[in-house]
Amino acid sequence: MNVEPFALALAGPLGTARGELTEREGFVVRLSVGGTTGIGEATPLPGWTEPLAECEAALSRTADAVTDGADPSTLLGSGDAASSSTGDSGVLGADPLAGAPAARHAVASAVTDARARAADEPLSRRLSRETSADPPAAAPPIVESVPVNATVGDGAPVETAEAVAAAVERGFETVKLKVGARPVPADIERVAAVRERSPDVTLRADANGAWAPDEATRALEALAEYDVAYVEQPLPADSTGEDGTRRDMRAHAALRGRGVGIALDESLTVGANPVAAALDADAADVLVLKPMALGGPDRALAAAHAARAAGVEPVVTTTIDGALARATAVHVAAAIREVPACGLATADRLERDLLDADPAPVTDGRVAVPDGPGVAGTIRWHGT
Repeated sequence: MNVEPFALALAGPLGTARGELTEREGFVVRLSVGGTTGIGEATPLPGWTEPLAECEAALSRTADAVTDGADPSTLLGSGDAASSSTGDSGVLGADPLAGAPAARHAVASAVTDARARAADEPLSRRLSRETSADPPAAAPPIVESVPVNATVGDGAPVETAEAVAAAVERGFETVKLKVGARPVPADIERVAAVRERSPDVTLRADANGAWAPDEATRALEALAEYDVAYVEQPLPADSTGEDGTRRDMRAHAALRGRGVGIALDESLTVGANPVAAALDADAADVLVLKPMALGGPDRALAAAHAARAAGVEPVVTTTIDGALARATAVHVAAAIREVPACGLATADRLERDLLDADPAPVTDGRVAVPDGPGVAGTIRWHGT
């Protein structure tokens, strides 16, 4: 097993709960399964995954285990959708990847990539086979592309409306607006300007946990007038509950039924079994699934299946990862089938990338699903 570090400069600063980032650091993992080499990416993002040093330590432990003769696929612990991310203690007593979702993402991705390459099939098809409760007799159909949304940041009403209109002109049918940096009435003014300028676009809003419950209630009731599909993470994530249940899950559940859907994102990265907690609490209409934060493409796809079984819609996004992880997320979205627009149009957030060419380019509001074997076919990684 080979682990090689990388650093990718961002095209612009990325704001996080722990300050601004100007680059994305991580590791490319290569390992052999049954004589075939697979490749995976670990790009940790503190607040969503383990920190970089912990990611490196988990990968080092895994490499040591592989050197001692362990099959990499046996070191992955649970692939269950209910597994937590940063809080997962693992189901194997000596799980080297426990509590390290980004590290597990790289190893799980590399294992699945190797298996897909050995079978000469795209990663999405291999994922479909490995996560299906009833494996199909015939090969799953190839999905050529997946719809994606554009994202528009905070700005004045006219500026926001112009940015959305420009995205529509580029072929995007769904646009996500960042909200929560301004008072609720100011954000409503922005949404109204967007809707007047682009009456047919599907609108989503992302509050990144900025609102208190009363603010969220006012915002949802006002946003319903402008046909906003859903608000992502209106309330902060919180894993604490006096009675053993998640307070943020209960609070989000209380917001549902106001004419605008509720999507959970940050809430799926804290506490034990966050996907199961969200579904058990009826806390969301949509789950925003980040394979890097959930611990791998297998866990993300299992979470999507669990959501669909509960009548909740899955949407796949990235944590502004490199091309390997971004393409892996595209394969996850393709394996879900008929997925809504996903947050996968993030290549332009990087000044440079890991691969010689983008394996999953975006055109007219859709991202191409790589159709070669494994995650990216024959496209070369810069490090090889």
